[in-house]
Amino acid sequence: MNTPVHRCGTIAVVGRPNVGKSTLTNALIGTKISIVSRKAQTTRHRILGVLTRENEQFVFVDTPGFQTRHGGTMNRMMNRVVTQALVDVDVVLFVVEAGKWSPGDAKLLALLGEPERTILVISKIDQIKDRDSLYPFVQSIVAQYPFAAIVPVSSTKRHQLDQLLDEIARRLPENEPFYDADTLTDRPVRFIAAELIREKIFRLVGDELPYGCTVVIEQWEENPKGVTIAACVIVERDSHRPILLGAGGQHMKRIATEARLDIAKLLDKPVHLEVYIKVRKGWAEKEGSLRELGYE
Repeated sequence: MNTPVHRCGTIAVVGRPNVGKSTLTNALIGTKISIVSRKAQTTRHRILGVLTRENEQFVFVDTPGFQTRHGGTMNRMMNRVVTQALVDVDVVLFVVEAGKWSPGDAKLLALLGEPERTILVISKIDQIKDRDSLYPFVQSIVAQYPFAAIVPVSSTKRHQLDQLLDEIARRLPENEPFYDADTLTDRPVRFIAAELIREKIFRLVGDELPYGCTVVIEQWEENPKGVTIAACVIVERDSHRPILLGAGGQHMKRIATEARLDIAKLLDKPVHLEVYIKVRKGWAEKEGSLRELGYE
């Protein structure tokens, strides 16, 4: 009997900010490894998510949104993460929000590389009211780049995710698995916990607080009763502190409570979480500070 061929490879999930890349990655893997919000540039890091099927292993690289409108040291570093991912992977998923095309999408087309490895993913199709408009929208994109395949999806409703995985699998090289079958991500739980806290900040005070904040886990102690975590939210200005705290500290209390519940679910054990704030002026504009805080 012939031994079934095993396929394994890396897949970059790229697109402009806020088109649904992290939601798609989480849906394909079947668990939350990338944080999501309605704010652009929620994802700031290269995050690996792993899905293992019987004869296939998919290693997804969820990347920051490719930024063309704003400069700054952090945005330039995040753009480098995207361009490096495009060089290193076996398959590229170019994610475009259904019915929306911008100069940022067009600029990213020029970086995609070989068409035979690139799949156009039309996201959020459940939000399209006029389905007849989808065909001319897709044709206008295909006229600019010869994609190997086109798959419209809804990550929230899990529409056509299996079809997308089958299209990816056909393009993965023959390889033994890179990771154990139960591996979901290469990121440690401390990193994911910090990201879950940052997600709550974006969701609860994102319109008021500029993007100059990040989260660092400064204490992590496990015992038979659970985990004690101390997390520091780093902001750029003294004026950011009262915004983050809210009246009577209500913003920070809600951020800590919701993050604690998510982290406890992730770890499947009780969590005691303390969150406090530090001002570190100019951290987002210094490459040394960014690398120290985990940005590559």
